[in-house]
Amino acid sequence: MASPFEILGIDADADDDEIVRAYRERVKAVHPDQGGSTREFLAVQRAYELLQNGNGDASLDVGDDAERATETGDEEPASSSEATNGAGQDPEPEDVAEGYRVEYLNYETLSDHGWDLGDDDLFEKAADADLSPEDYGVLSFTDDRNLLAAAEKSGYAWPFACRGGACANCAIAVVEGEVEMPSNHILSQEMVDRGLRLSCISVPKTEELKILYNVKSLPGLDELRLPAQQFDKARSND
Repeated sequence: MASPFEILGIDADADDDEIVRAYRERVKAVHPDQGGSTREFLAVQRAYELLQNGNGDASLDVGDDAERATETGDEEPASSSEATNGAGQDPEPEDVAEGYRVEYLNYETLSDHGWDLGDDDLFEKAADADLSPEDYGVLSFTDDRNLLAAAEKSGYAWPFACRGGACANCAIAVVEGEVEMPSNHILSQEMVDRGLRLSCISVPKTEELKILYNVKSLPGLDELRLPAQQFDKARSND
């Protein structure tokens, strides 16, 4: 058994900024893609969720085969549909669509063609521009996976770092349609209002979506990023 503070490696009197910094460091260090384990990754996510909800006195008990950390304490944990803070958990939409069609566009192609994010016919122009499949296309899938996972399942290397909602490397701009993002510790309300979301924890809520990925150069996102992962490496090898 360990407290959320112990899981994140911080003192019990740590302030909010220290908690956020510790979470961002730990969630990346223990991610399975970086040599960590699913057990550790889930424990770090749950510890941060508990601290964000004011449950610092809880204790975490994570088994090797557990899919989610369980806690003991005075308060009942919030369910996935009730929680407003947490990370890396795919939400369970009330209305499950039969299938999703996600039209995507690489934000970096806009400057090459003189396009603007606010263009009403942006995706129509992209469809006529003979872009590579990596830069423009459609993802089709039927399960409620997050958008980053959907892209990777189709063989595309979209940017990411933590996969836990702790950075903005995987940020996307939702142009049309709706996605559900079960937690948000990174993006400001102004960014959310502009349609920015994190692809690693966002799943479609509507059957059709239009999104721009690789929006890391948009104002305010640079300081929220962690060291780049596979996308930049893949692009440098092109």
